[in-house]
Amino acid sequence: MTLPHKTSATLADGREIHFYDDVAGREHKAVDTRVLPPVESGSELRWDPTTEEWVVMAAHRKARTADTTAQCPLCPSSDAAATEIPAGDYDVAVFENRYPALRGAGSDPHPGSTSLTVPAGGRCEVMVFGSEHETSLARMPEQRVRTVIEAWADRTEVLNALPDVEQVVCFENRGNEIGATLAHPHGQIYAYPFMPSRFERMQRAARHAHARGAGCVFCSVLETELSAGHRIVARSPHWTAFVPHAARWPYEVHLYANRHVPDLAALTAEERADLADSYRSLLRRFETVTEAPLPYMALWIQAPARGERDHSHLHAQVFSDRATPLKPKRLAAGELGAGTFISEVEPEQAAAALRAAETWTAAGPLAA
Repeated sequence: MTLPHKTSATLADGREIHFYDDVAGREHKAVDTRVLPPVESGSELRWDPTTEEWVVMAAHRKARTADTTAQCPLCPSSDAAATEIPAGDYDVAVFENRYPALRGAGSDPHPGSTSLTVPAGGRCEVMVFGSEHETSLARMPEQRVRTVIEAWADRTEVLNALPDVEQVVCFENRGNEIGATLAHPHGQIYAYPFMPSRFERMQRAARHAHARGAGCVFCSVLETELSAGHRIVARSPHWTAFVPHAARWPYEVHLYANRHVPDLAALTAEERADLADSYRSLLRRFETVTEAPLPYMALWIQAPARGERDHSHLHAQVFSDRATPLKPKRLAAGELGAGTFISEVEPEQAAAALRAAETWTAAGPLAA
């Protein structure tokens, strides 16, 4: 894997920070001038035997920074204010979360454990997509999106190598309406010490498909969507975006690698370059499909760190909880409590609207 220029440093409390540059040659003399106490998470994992899944207890996260503060902690540092980014300008920065839900080496969190409560190991990182505050990933130059992808791939590879990590998830919450606490364009990376329950169910479905001789269940889904055609949003040489047949959200798109590949780190240079264009185009559709940009959540489903990696098929899921900017889908008891979604938007209609959505704004084309 070819990386963009990468520089690493240490923040005042000992946390790691990594800078990824669009082009080589930038020097980051990162010196964090703040005086910070050591990070203490105190998180723990509690096992629910009735559903056989782990719940993360992280009460300390109530103290994390929100947009009510005068100084954005993700903007560059200046003489007037030191932030989480000890640099005057940067392209992409990744650092350990100061209020992590998961941190350090925890006890082995497996169902066979005799304890229902164990320390929460793993790692939580923040990825900032650039130093500019008033923008979005969809509006950034293609080269910047490529750098973000390269950083995702690098962090996936690094975190997968940690002994207590089972699943790496790269994700973004865009818009305070959907839960983002900071407006500055950024995402997060969670390195879980266990496989999250939904990922585990997907892995089980893949295992069952292989056991009955059906091959990769994700490849089969992609082939079915390509044959049907009417839920396809966009297609490129290496990627296909479609609204799933059983979409749960008003606007929901899955972006599949056309090749069966386990994770971002395994992509070829051509696939990563094509992804930069395909992913940015998809996010632009979420900004223009309605009269105002839709808040969204996005995450990457990758192979687990170890075991059954051949069963996984890399893809992203991007979804919004609303059909219009002012009409959120409120999850009812049957959905939150029983886990069965009820969709009030036809996937085929959502796909048609997203296909028709412009990939530029009324003010003109977005940055090329």
